[in-house]
Amino acid sequence: MSPFSGSAQRTERWRHLRLSTHDGVATVTLARPEKLNALTFGAYADLRDLLAELSRERSVRALVLGGEGRGFCSGGDVDEIIGATLSMDTAQLLDFNRMTGQVVRALRECPFPVIAAVHGIAAGAGAVLALAADFRIADPSARFAFLFTKVGLSGGDMGAAYLLPRVVGLGHATRLLMLGEPVRAPEAERIGLISELTEEGQADVRSGELARHLAQGPALAYAQTKALLTSELDMPLAASVELDAATQALLMNGEDYAEFHAAFTEKRAPKWRGR
Repeated sequence: MSPFSGSAQRTERWRHLRLSTHDGVATVTLARPEKLNALTFGAYADLRDLLAELSRERSVRALVLGGEGRGFCSGGDVDEIIGATLSMDTAQLLDFNRMTGQVVRALRECPFPVIAAVHGIAAGAGAVLALAADFRIADPSARFAFLFTKVGLSGGDMGAAYLLPRVVGLGHATRLLMLGEPVRAPEAERIGLISELTEEGQADVRSGELARHLAQGPALAYAQTKALLTSELDMPLAASVELDAATQALLMNGEDYAEFHAAFTEKRAPKWRGR
């Protein structure tokens, strides 16, 4: 995402989520615990706009996405979204579905690692939000359910049919998206849907630790690694290695690369500056 902005000022208050930042780590909490953090139109829009703002500011080096209360996110609110969409025309429905996809694109395209801290249910859109993160840290209570066919819609919602086969393989993705059955933490770890399984109640703690570790590292190298992982999913090998070569040439001309050599020579830890 471009760091250049126009006249709009930084948003100081988000109505549909909580944001805190400290030492380069942003913690975004879905804060609707009485509804298992079910998403509304406003929640989707806030996530889209927040990720764009944080990407422009370039002060955030890692982001943790979590949910308050008993679960991560139960998906779209049945009354406030599903009920409302029944009265929308095609143009309005297209606008809504494009917005949900913009959130997933923003998670994949933001220039910092995103860690989903998952406990309890991650269902429907909540499962896709976790899927779009770079890391999924989950405790034993976590369960993932891609419920779209359960409500009569395609399992390929919000980019799920693109992302999930690339994370768990086509066979597992077909089962999860077609049947919509929940996958509990042990199986999710076995098929690669979870990056790390923690002790009970420790997903938020471990996610914070990983975020702080990432925030102290070479931010530009992480940003380019993330960009290449996303960009090269559909590239032929020749194009991929050429893009790798161009990226490495740029980073070899950066301050962090020179800092590593200086630190190695002086037998000290590098002082990463993210450039």
